[in-house]
Amino acid sequence: MADYHDDLRLAHVLADAADAATMERFKALDLKVETKPDMTPVSEADRAAEELVRGHLQRARPRDAILGEEYGVEGSGPRRWVVDPIDGTKNYVRGVPVWATLIALMEQTDEDPGDGGDGFRPVVGVVSAPALGRRWWAAEGLGAYTGRSLTSATRIHVSGVAELSDASFAYSSLSGWEERGRLDGFLDLTRACWRTRAYGDFWPYMLVAEGAVDFCAEPELSLWDMAATAVVVQEAGGRFTGLDGREGPHSGNAAASNGLLHADLLGYLGDDRH
Repeated sequence: MADYHDDLRLAHVLADAADAATMERFKALDLKVETKPDMTPVSEADRAAEELVRGHLQRARPRDAILGEEYGVEGSGPRRWVVDPIDGTKNYVRGVPVWATLIALMEQTDEDPGDGGDGFRPVVGVVSAPALGRRWWAAEGLGAYTGRSLTSATRIHVSGVAELSDASFAYSSLSGWEERGRLDGFLDLTRACWRTRAYGDFWPYMLVAEGAVDFCAEPELSLWDMAATAVVVQEAGGRFTGLDGREGPHSGNAAASNGLLHADLLGYLGDDRH
């Protein structure tokens, strides 16, 4: 198994740089916000953070490719860094502290991309939410952690809840499920659970990894939304798949759980039901 300690240390350095850039402009009265072609917002802080991360990577890992939400793909090869400079931009621009920078390293696999995925798997992930004062990280084979730094960390693990009636379910919104014709299954699932809360964006996945929430799902996502969170959930002992049941962040949507409840989750929301 590869040793990802150096890559994980670098990912923390990248997150530190991004945190400084995003916190400097958080709640700024003169923050510039534009609307992208897909009608989602992008702020000057999104772009600045991604530019910082790209600059660091070009110096520290010049042979690695980079995929970022704001500036696309640069380079090619068996290793690819995937960056979402601000996951939760709508929260960020409104002054809600639930947003994070997501940084992942993906490596090429021997799997046939036609059988699922793009031929890459995430092996390192850092999720940094500076306005919450929280950071989570993981690397393949090293476990998942939360804390302020690599030297001040607590290992995390998913819950042991095995009954749907005892489970806590987190999600982002109702509209996405309705737009994709999955609202009935979603509502049935909420009725079967003990508790539901719409925490949104990266946070439900981190709560699953910590064992505070038992599963979560979203109907439409991009790779940069999922690559880092997938590593953390998996290394915390959980499962991260698409709604089609395909392992990893390759399906354009996500289902994450403690593993014990994954079949139940897909039973209500999975592709086989629709």
